[in-house]
Amino acid sequence: MKTSSNFDYEFGGPIGALGTMIFLPLVTLLLTYWASVGSLEFNHILPAETSCSPDAGFVSMNISKLKDSSVLCPSCAESPVLISCACVIIGWFLFQVLLERILPCEIVLGAPLPDGSGKRLPYRINGHLAFWVTLLVLDIGWPKWTEISDESGIIKQILVFGRAPMTWLYDNYSTLAFVTIILTTMLSAYLYMKSFGKGLLLAVGGNSGNHVYDFFMGRELNPRWGGFDWKEFCELRPGLIGWMILNLAMMSKQYERLGYVTGSMILINIFQGLYVWDALYQERAILTTMDITTDGFGFMLVFGDLGWVPFTYSLQSRYLVDHDPHLQWPVLACIIGVNCFGYLVFRGANGQKDAFRRNPNAAEVSHLTYLQTKRGTKLLTSGWWGMARKINYTGDWIMGLSWCMVCGFESIVPYYYAIYFAILLIHRSIRDDHMCKEKYGDDWDKYKSIVPYRFIPGVI
Repeated sequence: MKTSSNFDYEFGGPIGALGTMIFLPLVTLLLTYWASVGSLEFNHILPAETSCSPDAGFVSMNISKLKDSSVLCPSCAESPVLISCACVIIGWFLFQVLLERILPCEIVLGAPLPDGSGKRLPYRINGHLAFWVTLLVLDIGWPKWTEISDESGIIKQILVFGRAPMTWLYDNYSTLAFVTIILTTMLSAYLYMKSFGKGLLLAVGGNSGNHVYDFFMGRELNPRWGGFDWKEFCELRPGLIGWMILNLAMMSKQYERLGYVTGSMILINIFQGLYVWDALYQERAILTTMDITTDGFGFMLVFGDLGWVPFTYSLQSRYLVDHDPHLQWPVLACIIGVNCFGYLVFRGANGQKDAFRRNPNAAEVSHLTYLQTKRGTKLLTSGWWGMARKINYTGDWIMGLSWCMVCGFESIVPYYYAIYFAILLIHRSIRDDHMCKEKYGDDWDKYKSIVPYRFIPGVI
C-alpha cells in the first residue's frame, strides 16, 4: 500500500472526498425541493425562525435551523413519517434481495481479479426477471386487508391483492430521499468496517490509509456475504428499478390530479423505462465495467447507486407533476428523434464492444480492426470505437438531454441532469485515460494516435 503522502488521489484527495460526501446529499435534497417549486429558489431553504432558544450559540442555532428545515430535514418533526419511509426503503431493498436470491438465474463469471490469481467471481444474473416480477407485484400483486360482509351479515377481514398505492411515493418523495441518505451512510460505514477483515481483496484506489478518503472510495473491491455480491446487486437493482418506480408514481399522481397523462410524462416514462430495462437486460455487460473491476464499494458508489440515481434521475417526472409545459406533438416528435439517435449510438457502441470481448471472431465483429497490445488485449480501432474513444458516453449524454427536453425550456431545474452528466462523463473519461495509460503504456499513446477523438468524431 502506498502511504498517504505519495498516494495518487482522485476527487481532490481527502478534502475533496469529504466535501463531496457533504455536498451531494445536500444537492439531492435541494433538487427534490426545486423540482416541486419549479425554479432555483433559495429563500425558504432555512426557516427564518427556529425553535432553538435565542440564547443558544451559533452552532446550536444553525443545527436547529437544519432540523426545522422542511427542505434539508424533511419530516424531521414527524417521527411516524420518518419511520414509515425508513421501513419502505428497507423493505424495498430486502424485496430486491429476495428476488435476487430466489428467482432463476444464469451464473456468469466476472473478469479476472486484479490480484493476478486469475480467479473469476461468479454472479447471479437475473436482474431482467426481477424487473418484470417487480412490475407485476406493484400492478396486481400488492397485498392489503379489506373487510367484507358474508351472507349472514358478519363482517370479516380478508387478504386481497391489487395495485400498489403509488402516489404515496410522490407525497413522501423528499422524506424518502432524506431517509435513503441516512441509510446509505450507515451501509457505507458497515462496508468500511468489514473491509478490515483478513484475506480480503482491496481496491487499489481505496487503500490510501486515509480513513475519510478510503471511506468515500471504498476499500474492499468485491464485498460479499457468501454468494451475495453487494456491489453488483446495488449497481442495478434497488436504485435503478426504484428510479423507474418513482417515475411511474409521478405519472399516477399527474393522472390523479388532471384526469389524464401528458405527452411529456409518457415520454419520460418510456425513455427512462427503456433505459432501465436495457441496463437490466444487458446485466452481464456491467461485469466488465470500471465500477465492478476497479473501484471499491464505498460511499461514492453506495450513495450513488441507492440515493443519487433514484432521487435525482427521477427529477424530470417529479417536475412534470406540477410544471408540465404541455408541449405540442411536433416538439415531442423531435425529442423522440433525439432520444432514438442517442440510444442508437449508446447501445450500438456498447453492444459492439461486449460482443468483441466475448468472441472477437464472431461474424458481427470479425471485420473490425484492432490494435494488439503487449498485454495481449485488443483495442478496437474501427466501427463505433474507431470514431471516438468514448463514443458510448456521447450517446448516453444525448439520451439524457432528451429527458430534460420533455420538460420544456422555462426552467433550468430539469436540465441539471444534462449539466451534471456532462461533468461526470468528462471526469470519468479522464480517469479511464489515466488508468489505460498505466495499464497499456506506450500502446495507449499509439491507440490515441489512431483514434484521436474522445467524444465526437472530428470535433473533440
